[in-house]
Amino acid sequence: MSSKWALTALLGVLLFAAAALGSIVVAQDETAANRPVAVVAEQRLAVGDRGVLPLYASRPWTVEMPDITRAVLVLHGRLRNANVYFETAKKAQAAAGPLGAATLLIVPQFLAQADIEPHHLPDDILRWQLTGWQAGDAALGPRPVSSFEALDAILAHLANRALFPALAEVVIAGHSGGGQMVQRYAIAGRGEAALAERRVSVRYVVANPSSYAYFSASRPEPAIAAACPGYDDWKYGMAKRPAYLADATPAQLETTYVSRRVIYLLGTRDTDPDHPALDKTCMAKAQGASRHARGHAYAAAMAARPGGTPRHQLWDVVGVGHNGNKMLTSPCGLKALFDMPGCEASH
Repeated sequence: MSSKWALTALLGVLLFAAAALGSIVVAQDETAANRPVAVVAEQRLAVGDRGVLPLYASRPWTVEMPDITRAVLVLHGRLRNANVYFETAKKAQAAAGPLGAATLLIVPQFLAQADIEPHHLPDDILRWQLTGWQAGDAALGPRPVSSFEALDAILAHLANRALFPALAEVVIAGHSGGGQMVQRYAIAGRGEAALAERRVSVRYVVANPSSYAYFSASRPEPAIAAACPGYDDWKYGMAKRPAYLADATPAQLETTYVSRRVIYLLGTRDTDPDHPALDKTCMAKAQGASRHARGHAYAAAMAARPGGTPRHQLWDVVGVGHNGNKMLTSPCGLKALFDMPGCEASH
């Protein structure tokens, strides 16, 4: 009996320790976005004369690359950990084999004010509020340039045929906070135009974001929306749009979005309504209880509009939760990024 009691007690201690560790991890995740990033990307791109954006690129991209036929942009999440997403992008490229061989990987980094002083960064480095970059907000410094304009600058660079004479396709992908930015940029982004003129196709991969920008005032949870002032404000809806979007009407933005190639990647286990990094504002809750539910509801609402969304697809990534690495290196992630066959959970 004493040995059984001792074993039971030991198991109890281990379970308590595991629960305590889990609480610590959750608490760290809640505050991690407030802390300076561990690493700042070393490469730089000037966004006009208004600031400089750090980024990673898999090859020096200021010289001619006659062999590059595809560029894959991967946007980090709210932790601004571009180095982690760059490693994920390289892992996905390696898994794609020959289909990834002629690909340039680019991972921009949208820094916050908290990152500048600890890394002794020069004054010309662009920085945003902690999550404002996800919605196209203006930078806090050195000048109020939209984060969408930074993406425009990347696409303008890729549209340079002197540097990329064989480029045929650009993929813009993001997970979590990066997925939020990709979804909004697919609505409003201007950078695709220069690529279209050069017959370069563009597609947008939106993976596990916390919320979406709706074009109508209808929401999956109407009772929550009714009690939520601002539920239809940007970045959740079309009211109070930032300056970057001011010249287009909601109808024009919707037309642009529907015309673009969009893939929603949703992890079937990203269903926790209490996930520490989930947007729990009433604006987000009006869209559904979890990321998986919100994604399905949004795609269904868009498909139900007059004319539907024939260029949009939703692919469930079976067995994966809120994990950028597993999402982008899954069979459906590899299909979205590199056209690799094997994704069986598409809709």
